[in-house]
Amino acid sequence: MELLIAFSTDDGENLNNGHAGDAKYFYLYNFFDNKEEFVEQRMNIELRRDQSLKPGSPEMAKARAAVFKNLDALVGKEFGPGLPNLLKQFVCVLIRVDTISKAIEVVRNNLDRIREEKEKKEGRKHIVLRP
Repeated sequence: MELLIAFSTDDGENLNNGHAGDAKYFYLYNFFDNKEEFVEQRMNIELRRDQSLKPGSPEMAKARAAVFKNLDALVGKEFGPGLPNLLKQFVCVLIRVDTISKAIEVVRNNLDRIREEKEKKEGRKHIVLRP
């Protein structure tokens, strides 16, 4: 079973500091047959100064829906108040490493756990992974 997993980043090399949903970019990787393949870079939505979407609000979740389309999981170092809305869409993986390459390694070693949580749909919980 393939999984499309996004990693939150500001620079393409490291996971961003702060909430995963606030990253400048999301690097998407397809995980399959004990391999992973880079798929694409998605730019996060940029809010105009006059927009006042509140973090964690349903409006913010709706605005980011296109960015998060078709994801099975989102990996980041921290999640904010939007976590309950995100969990309705995909698995949220909190990870305690700095680089995307290290995060990929940790995710690869925990794919069964991510798949299991993804299958729940209702009552899905976030996952905390450490190296």
